[in-house]
Amino acid sequence: MNAHYSAETDPSGVTKQQLINDFKVVVADAEALLKATANQGGEAVTAARAKAEASLAEVKAKMADAQAALLVRTKAAARATDEYVHTHPWQSIGAAAGAGLVIGLLIGRR
Repeated sequence: MNAHYSAETDPSGVTKQQLINDFKVVVADAEALLKATANQGGEAVTAARAKAEASLAEVKAKMADAQAALLVRTKAAARATDEYVHTHPWQSIGAAAGAGLVIGLLIGRR
């Protein structure tokens, strides 16, 4: 199996989906801040709000694209895994048994 599909994480162990979810929270907070300052006057504030709104719209579009790409890769990984298991059932059973044995040994050491 391809290791690229097995763990969609960066080196720190954070998954891409966790990053997307965290970023959605940041975007929601930024939108709330923009709404809260909607009644604030001044040319500088208006310009900053317009720039922030444009940046948020661009980032939201990029995040939607990234989320769609992640979904496509996840589905491809699931299909590849399904095909491998159907093509090599005994190897899959052996790998699962080996992984279970290792996990059992690690848990038993505690």
